[in-house]
Amino acid sequence: MNLNPYSEKLEKLQKNEITELIVERVDFLLFREAWLEHPEKMNFVGEAGLNGRIIYRYVKEQKKEKESS
Repeated sequence: MNLNPYSEKLEKLQKNEITELIVERVDFLLFREAWLEHPEKMNFVGEAGLNGRIIYRYVKEQKKEKESS
């Protein structure tokens, strides 16, 4: 059982139950711990704000189609 509250928030963000996740500077290390364990961590995109605030959104990776030659 994971007690990190950001684990659940990342899941909600991935499932589009929430559209963004705001992480304050004081909570960043706790967020980072949950983010590092998430299998789709590279799909969470952060936008830096003022005073260390970061707004994360989930962006599903687009599969590249192979071009036929």
